Amino acid sequence: MTTDPQPLTPAPRPMPEPDSILATVRRYWGFDTLRPLQAEAIGAALERRDALIVLPTGGGKSLCYQVPPAVTGRTDLVVSPLIALMKDQVDGLRACGYPAAALNSGMDLDDLRAVERGMAEDQYRLVFVAPERLLAPRFLDWLERAGVRDFAVDEAHCISHWGHDFRPEYRQLAELKARVPGASVRAYTATATQRVRADIAAQLQLEDPLVLVGTFDRPNLTYRVVPRVDTRPQVLEILRRHTDQAAIVYCLSRRDTEALAEWLVTQGLRAAHYHAGLEPAERRRTQEAFAEERLDIVVATVAFGMGIDRSDVRCVVHAGLPKSLEHYQQETGRAGRDGLEAECVLLYSPADVVRLERLLERSAVEADTSAEVLDASRDLLRHMQRFAGGLACRHRALSEHFDQAYPRDNCGACDVCLNEVEGVTDATVTAQKILSCVARSGEGFGVMHIVDILAGAETDRIRQWHHDRLSTYGLLAEVPRKALTAMVHQLLDQRLLERTPGDRPVLKLNAASWAVLRGQRSVGLVQPKPGPVAKARFDEGSWEGVDKGLFESLRQLRRSLAEARGVPPYIIFGDATLRELARRRPSSAAGFATVRGVGQKKLEDLGPLFLAHIRQYCEENGVGLDVRG
Repeated sequence: MTTDPQPLTPAPRPMPEPDSILATVRRYWGFDTLRPLQAEAIGAALERRDALIVLPTGGGKSLCYQVPPAVTGRTDLVVSPLIALMKDQVDGLRACGYPAAALNSGMDLDDLRAVERGMAEDQYRLVFVAPERLLAPRFLDWLERAGVRDFAVDEAHCISHWGHDFRPEYRQLAELKARVPGASVRAYTATATQRVRADIAAQLQLEDPLVLVGTFDRPNLTYRVVPRVDTRPQVLEILRRHTDQAAIVYCLSRRDTEALAEWLVTQGLRAAHYHAGLEPAERRRTQEAFAEERLDIVVATVAFGMGIDRSDVRCVVHAGLPKSLEHYQQETGRAGRDGLEAECVLLYSPADVVRLERLLERSAVEADTSAEVLDASRDLLRHMQRFAGGLACRHRALSEHFDQAYPRDNCGACDVCLNEVEGVTDATVTAQKILSCVARSGEGFGVMHIVDILAGAETDRIRQWHHDRLSTYGLLAEVPRKALTAMVHQLLDQRLLERTPGDRPVLKLNAASWAVLRGQRSVGLVQPKPGPVAKARFDEGSWEGVDKGLFESLRQLRRSLAEARGVPPYIIFGDATLRELARRRPSSAAGFATVRGVGQKKLEDLGPLFLAHIRQYCEENGVGLDVRG
């Protein structure tokens, strides 16, 4: 069993005064307090101590490597895997008045040289680079002359074979310590099990690192797992709950993304597809349109996400099963990064498990993957399957997967705890009817044919096989077809039924099936309750006191400013800041400055425009200013 490296005893060098750290945070980002573990992570970087920082998406890990060089006046390098991710971070930092730059293959030679000159002249506090560029001999020689010795490795899970997004180019970073004498390295990631954490530390050769692992739970996210029976209308129903809001829909295949996005457009939604098979220019156009709020919905494979810094995604839908809980945590983590409420819905079918197992095996052959790594991938998939098919609190299940206890008996923010599912009456009898149908039809047919028989359908195939003469024909005709399909899938998840491998799987009975048929074993089945979805615990207070008309008006102002400046709207202000402005409605610069997310540069640059807008709205609508609360 692997264990995390043990942290050192307290570092010998004195920490900078907390006031200087908070003054920096206030100056650039407009925050008066730090989130849990940020102070410790910042302290490690200030002391040039190796560290491994695991904070969930939205937990503020970026601030942990942004603050130290601004406090000390040094230049740090950040290793980042994607050009889009670098661009978003640099744009956001510059909007706050923070001196940052990037070096990547998308820049021309003159721009690259200009950044290098700026580094030599000490103009930047952070410079973002790709792993391949960082370890190029010429660049390493240049860094040595420039005296750069401090490195942050973002998305550090990419270095681990055991992680969910392994990238071979990240493996080169194992050379960093040897190639840069005296280097201090800190690794940052949002998602890593204990095994992945140990592998990151080993691969980066971290020396007695401080290991900080934040709380993985995201209380502002509401998780739902719904049986997938008719993908398009189910996805549409979910998205309609978030009209004019940002959403991501994940599909298993490129073809699925294209077809679903095209259909959503016919339903009047602003949607587009995204996958790795598109030309880079087309992917970039879709990504930019989403960031700039010209698109509400991106239907994508897992290729979409890591480079997206949009904080106001209010909904993430999985139209297919993710390959692991690590993937699921990372992908759902793109919702609600601003700390406001968001919904995450997984449309689940056990058929996805069969499909993903085949994909894993095919990929292993193509990449010549070791049996050990393939087995690890299968194990991750089984964890995901148990989560989707289980009936435990979703927040608890995710926390415990990442080796953390969950403090509540009821999260108030998942389908289970919101009591959106109910037990099927006489579930064992229903299961016996389904299993009997499989047996009497000869164990040679798939799920949908068995459902047809039980529902009493009149199809050519049923007549061809004379299955309308079976005693089980029409035996469950009173059960809605979607619910009946979901029950068959639940029996598969509970291993009370088996399915053969291959492209045309058929249902087979096993020993557990016969135990149910003989009355030796009882069965529990569940079904979604009819009616609208419940309101989650976190949703209740998020809009309290907010003038929604002013909020929408501020969103329009933000969008027009962003368009004029050529940056994504969230670079101007996040939704959380706009809601606070619409709640407090400040009339003066002093009041505006106290709103979380308003730093010094934004106060000077944007304050007059927003204050004038707020005053005009309040005058026209008879709404009071300077609300205390």
